[in-house]
Amino acid sequence: MKRVSQLTALALAFGLACASSRAADTIQALNFQQLQQAHGTAIDTRPSAFYNGWPQTLNGPSGHEPAALNLSASWLDDMNDKQIADWVKQHQLNAGTPVALYGSEREVQAVEARLRRAGLTQLTTLSDALQEPTRLQRLPHFEQLVYPRWLHNLQQGRHVTAAPAGKWRVLEAGWGAPKLYLLSHIPGADYIDTNEVESEPLWNKVSDAQLKVMLEKHGIRHDTTVILYGRDVYAAARVAQIMLYAGVKDVRLLDGGWRSWSDAKLPVERGTPAKVQPEPDFGVTIPARPQLMLNIEQARALLHRQDASLVSIRSWPEFIGTTSGYSYIKPKGEIAGARWGHAGSDSTHMEDFHNPDGTMRSADDITAMWKTWNIRADQQVSFYCGTGWRASETFMYARAMGWPNISVYDGGWYEWSSDSNNPVVSGERGPESSL
Repeated sequence: MKRVSQLTALALAFGLACASSRAADTIQALNFQQLQQAHGTAIDTRPSAFYNGWPQTLNGPSGHEPAALNLSASWLDDMNDKQIADWVKQHQLNAGTPVALYGSEREVQAVEARLRRAGLTQLTTLSDALQEPTRLQRLPHFEQLVYPRWLHNLQQGRHVTAAPAGKWRVLEAGWGAPKLYLLSHIPGADYIDTNEVESEPLWNKVSDAQLKVMLEKHGIRHDTTVILYGRDVYAAARVAQIMLYAGVKDVRLLDGGWRSWSDAKLPVERGTPAKVQPEPDFGVTIPARPQLMLNIEQARALLHRQDASLVSIRSWPEFIGTTSGYSYIKPKGEIAGARWGHAGSDSTHMEDFHNPDGTMRSADDITAMWKTWNIRADQQVSFYCGTGWRASETFMYARAMGWPNISVYDGGWYEWSSDSNNPVVSGERGPESSL
């Protein structure tokens, strides 16, 4: 019998499987090499934490298969058929695309069923998924976005991957009085009001001296690991980014915020936080990382450059000047020369950066979104929004993605628009407007 090439055998496998088992409408399982030869796509059906790099077991494989997409089975209840179809279209999949799924049997079956309803037919499993650690990909700093079970295990004193090096603290961040916190919060979490890190008239960060007092009051030194979460992820991110600027070495976010903890049905407690033992000294001069927070002149210097991007993390209606986005900000428009980094439907949403469960969208998706507007990892990149919250969330994602030269322009649109001499632009426009 003649020998046939692997590619020919693969084609025969596809053809025979589709012809002989139409009732099951399935094809033979593929290994990673075969999937590549067939120009197919792998889909990771596990939660995004494991896709990003957290091992499912203490010494298990870390990351996802190269170029794999993430469509977690845990998202399916939050996605209607149109949203699944839009996801398929966005990732340029079609009925003839070979697609190999991996994850648990239950996860794979659930995702497969929804993809078939969306019109994909060449669905199978990846037979050697996660079996070759050296080829797996992960977020360069996945540990900066923790997930609920990891935090729970840490609290229980169990061994965890990427454990804090020393003392650690959990804080819930929110604006104003801790009304929801008092009803239910993560056990042992302290509460920090965002008014402790930013103030009127422009909602810029408070002085360095005030930051020092605040951090010491909350029992935080520069070498304390701080794990932040919020009812709104960007509230926690705002505090996190300012702490990093101040000099806290290890600041992490609970990916997906309070919702992710609640969805995981982990223990909660109510009432006021336990009394915190203040630290006598933060331990380093604040700011230890001044480069993470830009002023207006530093932000202006990034405009219209190929090696830098001043990035607007605002909704499209805000970016084109249909609305200011805020009741207390009257001027509409955008910084002339800024690049659009996406955000969400309005000034209180960040859907463009979130999976259906509120966790961070895949780094590949975010990178592709930014590339359209000439925003790249090899540039000096500074994010801004109206007053810093959305920009800080994006900063934390870019940090987890390993972008090396990032910052937040603290004043944002509020500060820029308060001076009529600053150049402003409105109306529909594309990436070329920032060149």
